[in-house]
Amino acid sequence: MSIANLEPDSFSSAAFPTAAAVLVEARVDRERYLPYKRALDMMACLVALPLLLLLMGVIALCIVLDSKGSPLFVQERVGKDGRRFRLYKFRTMRADYDGQADREYMQSFVAGQMGERPDGQDAINKPIRTDDITRVGRFLRKASLDEVPQVFNVLKGEMSLIGPRPNVPWETDAYLEWHRERLAVLPGITGLAQVHGRSSLTFNEIAAYDIEYVRTLSLRADLAIMLGTARVVITRKGAL
Repeated sequence: MSIANLEPDSFSSAAFPTAAAVLVEARVDRERYLPYKRALDMMACLVALPLLLLLMGVIALCIVLDSKGSPLFVQERVGKDGRRFRLYKFRTMRADYDGQADREYMQSFVAGQMGERPDGQDAINKPIRTDDITRVGRFLRKASLDEVPQVFNVLKGEMSLIGPRPNVPWETDAYLEWHRERLAVLPGITGLAQVHGRSSLTFNEIAAYDIEYVRTLSLRADLAIMLGTARVVITRKGAL
């Protein structure tokens, strides 16, 4: 049975097989595939880069014309094996938005102790209110175009095209012990959780999908997620 299909109340370290033989076999298979995965990431990014640079230029211009502030948003995130890096995104929020006020909510969300959703909040895993998002930002989020600058994170070896979405440090501080297995691979621009609910999932569900991906890492899985991502982006299912 897929570990991502477990009932919410069954999420715990006991819900995931931890026998040494199982984990060693999964790790060996993963290590064999990783060099090929990295080569595919580089090839795909370099081939698409000319078109992406043109697209990024148009998006940056639209952001600047729509609202004050830099078109780019740079934030520290936690990657493979807990290493920190600077993630690039297009800015979709008002320049004066202060995300510090949402830290407590997100820590509770990650720990599975989330209370009622604040007024005006559209997604359970994002304490962002509709009024905080710019007009251009709303479109970018719906189309997932705010993530395009992460192609540079991929080229730098900090991310992969496919993998668990990276959290900020104070979110990883709230991880339960079993959540940490999602840090065993490079984070991705999209991943298994993103094609199974995106903004509608609890963090336990997100982590379960990510761990399933970590343990079944393969070219076939990556291609399936890429196709699934295209479908989700086109239909905008689960987007904020």
